[in-house]
Amino acid sequence: MNALPLLSWMSWLPWLRFAWLNTLRNRRRSLVTVTIAALGTAAILIASGFAQSTYRGLAEAAARTTGHLVIAQPAQFDGDEDVPLQHGLSGADALTRQLLADPQVRQVLPRVEFSGLISNGDKSTVMTAVGIAPDAEFAVKGPFLTVKSGRVLAGQERDTVMLGAGLARSLKADAGSSLTLLVSTTAGALNARDVLVAGVVTTGIAEIDQRLVYTDVATAQSLLVTDKVSSLGVFLDRMDATLPARDRLQAALGTLTVRTWEEQAPFYRSVRALYNRIFGALGLILGVIVVFVVTNAMAMAVIERTREIGTLRALGTLPGQLVRSLALEGLVLGGTGGLLGALIAVVVSVGLLLFPVQMPPPPGRTVGYPLVIDLHAGLCAATLLGMLALVMLASALVARRTVRRPVVEALAHV
Repeated sequence: MNALPLLSWMSWLPWLRFAWLNTLRNRRRSLVTVTIAALGTAAILIASGFAQSTYRGLAEAAARTTGHLVIAQPAQFDGDEDVPLQHGLSGADALTRQLLADPQVRQVLPRVEFSGLISNGDKSTVMTAVGIAPDAEFAVKGPFLTVKSGRVLAGQERDTVMLGAGLARSLKADAGSSLTLLVSTTAGALNARDVLVAGVVTTGIAEIDQRLVYTDVATAQSLLVTDKVSSLGVFLDRMDATLPARDRLQAALGTLTVRTWEEQAPFYRSVRALYNRIFGALGLILGVIVVFVVTNAMAMAVIERTREIGTLRALGTLPGQLVRSLALEGLVLGGTGGLLGALIAVVVSVGLLLFPVQMPPPPGRTVGYPLVIDLHAGLCAATLLGMLALVMLASALVARRTVRRPVVEALAHV
């Protein structure tokens, strides 16, 4: 029983060798066909790899910013607040301990989000502030901010802030400057606090840097006169644990809402939808070009060999055998080109790792990013198999009409 598949494959080898020899009859045409197939396959793989690396980078940035999961009151996500932290979470410490009991939860970070005014004494401007737990925040998230001057916040510090680069420039502030924060408390009263600038940072997004203020949770809660937090960011041990962990935690937390990083990342969703359309259309166009080139080469080969095909038919060769042989020629041309294209894409991918190329800043951002082609076996295999299936089908359809012509008519072909 086990020998039958092997014998079946062995029966194809003579036909495959016959197809290979036929492709060598017109070497120049075969070389052009293979070259175009290789370039088309390489372009598809490079474009797909670039899209995949972009998705991965944006996904990691989004998850690093908010956490893999975000836990808050339902109204915190969808409702408007009349006063700060109207929909905030109470008992954040107890909830954090409950979440850390889950084996896949690596860290839980509180966030206190509020807005108000920031002043240097001569000028006041609007700020968008976030209270964080500095030591845990920077330990878990890594270098999600670029420090322009000064330093990041330390865990035991109070009444210190980090400013976005645009806001610091507007206030003419730098590390060591003294500023005043003015906010509305949870009771609707006004409260002010003098703070010291620890450092100036940039997120890479100019609009955010124009208003951004980071402080510690204790300072934020003291300003707002509350013990609540806006939300808890849950960081997991791996990205693919997000959906199972969401379902598990949602069932355990009851009235609270658990959202994934993707639900909180509209920019990621927009870019993915746009790139899927752009690179999908590009891949379709390149695939059609490759198929048409191989089809054209096979059509010319079939026309040139019409009398030969008639002779083989007269000697008893079945039409199905001839169609199979010509389809295998398409497979050889497309397969050789596909493999070369995959090799080119791998070389380009590795070359970009060895010799990094920096991309210019995308719209709305102030820093560039390294160009990376994210290739993996599944992507390469799917592209090659799709290409082979298309060229074999196209070759078979081109050959089918000629091999079924009457033998006398084929032999009389000039």
